[in-house]
Amino acid sequence: MGRKPWAVHDKTLKMWFINMGVGVIFQEPTKKFNSHVSERVGGMSMNVVVGGGAGSLVAAFCQPTQYRRICISLATSNQASSLPSSSSGPMEQNQNPKRVVVCGGGVLGVCTAYFLAKKGAAVTLVEKSDVACAASGKAGGFLALDWCDGGPVASLARVSFDLHRSLSQELNGPQSYGYRPLTTLSVSFTESDNRPASARSTLPSWVDGPARSPRTIGTTETTAQVHPQLFTRTLISKAVENHGVEVVIGKLERVEVEEGRIGGGVVLEGGRVIDGDAVVLALGPWSCKLELLSSLFRVYGLKAHSIVLEPKQGSAITPHALFLSYSPSQGGRPIDPEVYPRPTGEVYLCGMSAEEEVPDNAEEVRCNEESIGMLKRVGKTVSSHLGGEAEVKAEQACFLPCTDDGVPVIGEMPGVKGCYVATGHSCWGILNGPATGAAMAELVMDGHSTIVDLKRFSPARFVGLS
Repeated sequence: MGRKPWAVHDKTLKMWFINMGVGVIFQEPTKKFNSHVSERVGGMSMNVVVGGGAGSLVAAFCQPTQYRRICISLATSNQASSLPSSSSGPMEQNQNPKRVVVCGGGVLGVCTAYFLAKKGAAVTLVEKSDVACAASGKAGGFLALDWCDGGPVASLARVSFDLHRSLSQELNGPQSYGYRPLTTLSVSFTESDNRPASARSTLPSWVDGPARSPRTIGTTETTAQVHPQLFTRTLISKAVENHGVEVVIGKLERVEVEEGRIGGGVVLEGGRVIDGDAVVLALGPWSCKLELLSSLFRVYGLKAHSIVLEPKQGSAITPHALFLSYSPSQGGRPIDPEVYPRPTGEVYLCGMSAEEEVPDNAEEVRCNEESIGMLKRVGKTVSSHLGGEAEVKAEQACFLPCTDDGVPVIGEMPGVKGCYVATGHSCWGILNGPATGAAMAELVMDGHSTIVDLKRFSPARFVGLS
């Protein structure tokens, strides 16, 4: 599945464009052109200046009397391109800020960059393709306060759930990226069951399939959601706009290490050097591709599939997340798909996960057609709104980064002072992104984390195991 071009008519991204004041159009990789587009969206005049060489894009942030050009992405070029940082920010007060290079433009890298910059660091974020182009753009965005209680990430999850609420207030989350509380239900379905749903009063009216044993497993106090791509891109936009973060599009080739410490930052493909006093590696499932990390611990990719449906009557879909036990009609073991309605009226369904080899690029991830077909059957069984008349907006797959012990890796790399890692969050990356980023910012800038105790997550736990 290749990259889907952004367009101002895309319902889920339009929310971001309207609130961030930006219009975006992709240039085809083989064309060169310059153009100006003006469109009214939601009462706002969207003025977009697009130009440049093959595979580039430049969009003007739309203010009433001022354009500020900002490079969003580079579609195909191997040359690194940078996102100009804001002229204002904490660096004006700090004459010699700590230079930190954050590698990885997913939710963990972006959250880390955001909180580092708020603490006064001069941050450069390096991303190979686009911000939130992989799991951070294709996940469900489900948040839970207490679902990790009793496990190693319990405190991380609770802190991060509260941070999501605070960030939503700070960044106008309901409008900017679809933050909202949810009621969450556990429901069983058998595909061949034609009997009407039981316990009708417990279910929202749009769940009109043969539901069995519904029960509430999350309330609006304990579960919520975000649109993960919009959340991640809103956060990086604010980091650039308000805190001077620079974004560079380029492929990480190696980390410069000298005498057991960071020795000058990172080197990108093509030879460009990004100087830094510290480096944070937030590479997700691509952590396995960097020898500095893979020589100490294993991160593998769990490939998860998802579809996005747009029902004809989106207003009928209430904010109820569904965790299903689903028995296919052909027999076989039950599966556990998940259903997340979004404020846009769209409905996200995911499941069908399996460990697979992680490709070199996010653009090379391909869907398994059988898995996509099963998710469509799930939607049709759960609700008539999700059947044949619903438009399929996306069929996609992504890789969740997992560790052998099931615990994220967060901390300073043993034997490499100034080199930090944050990866292995599995299906809880969107939930735990803010607390991980805030804790990493404290660790890098202050030498220790107070918001979350990171000892349990330290990469030092793998020393002597390989």
